Amino acid sequence: MPYPLTIVLSEGQSNHPEKRALESAVAEALSAEHGAEVLLTPNLYDLKPDGPTISTLKQTPRDLLVLSWLYPRAAHWTLDRVGVRGRVGESLLVAPDDEDEDDEDWDDAEKSRVADERELPNRRIYCIDWRIVQNANEVVDELRRIQEELAAENSASITTAETAWISGQASSESLARFQRPVNDTHLDGNGRLAVSSPAPRTTVGPSSEHAPLPFDLSGGHLRRVDEQPGRRWYPVIDFSRCTNCMECIDFCLFGVYGVDGQETILVEQPDNCRKGCPACSRVCPENAIIFPQHKTPAIAGAEVAVGGLKIDLSKLFGAPESNEDAMAVAARERDEQLLLAGRDAVGMPVRTPTRTPEAATIQPKDDLDALVDALDDLDL
Repeated sequence: MPYPLTIVLSEGQSNHPEKRALESAVAEALSAEHGAEVLLTPNLYDLKPDGPTISTLKQTPRDLLVLSWLYPRAAHWTLDRVGVRGRVGESLLVAPDDEDEDDEDWDDAEKSRVADERELPNRRIYCIDWRIVQNANEVVDELRRIQEELAAENSASITTAETAWISGQASSESLARFQRPVNDTHLDGNGRLAVSSPAPRTTVGPSSEHAPLPFDLSGGHLRRVDEQPGRRWYPVIDFSRCTNCMECIDFCLFGVYGVDGQETILVEQPDNCRKGCPACSRVCPENAIIFPQHKTPAIAGAEVAVGGLKIDLSKLFGAPESNEDAMAVAARERDEQLLLAGRDAVGMPVRTPTRTPEAATIQPKDDLDALVDALDDLDL
């Protein structure tokens, strides 16, 4: 039997007939596959954390295959910020330019990433960009490949204890439950139904008073979520890149960012963000801030291995053809939004962020620096 998988088909914001036709064709093809539970949802980026779609996805423990009109990195971290979390699954259905991309240049062993300290559920989330899908058949083929991959991993993960149980070697815990059952339907020594008090019930997660699910996930058919969210604009943090440097919270003056109980950066008030403003993404030294709906690929979440770049980062992040660097563009964009909000512009910050390490060499050397240089030149 194919490995069970929950598939999320996120619709685009527009009603373009070709996009809708592609979504419908893929949905119909996937819903006919064994082991596939297909959910047709609104645009992921627009969903509210307390809406029916996110509430449903939070309660499914299965591995996820997500198709959206976002870059895969943007889709993964958009889900992560609302509590739908898991490990990144590697899909082979990628854009041709990404097939040979080596992300090892991005990793820096000397830097601690926020993701290194986070605990994730034991499941995979595979994200695919609708824009690279040509037809439904290639999505079906990728689904089957992922199911085979997960089935092989699940088979190999059987622990020694489980193997012993299958072979008939009971553990001490199993023997204890057999000798002193905790259910109220076991038989006593005379073969009669024993009378015992039921075991106490343990509530895991939210109480049973939460709103019912809009649909049942156990049917294995195509289902549509009844939700109509409005369009939104807010930053998404890629915690696999974020070092918790706090440059974004220092730069943003609209109260978008905050910190949690562990002093880790988070997007606290997403709807405070000014529509169309990506300034904080430009000042992030690790390119960890994503605006999934931005027209510039690097800001929208395209994979960018900075260590291998040989181009001007300010141009990559959408700066105009001028002598302005990314920091100057970000400051100008922030001032524009401040003025639109009826507030005073603040200009360039006094403290230069870490994206421009050459700033440390701007100040001219003094006499002490000259003395240190002279001592270094001595052949002692």
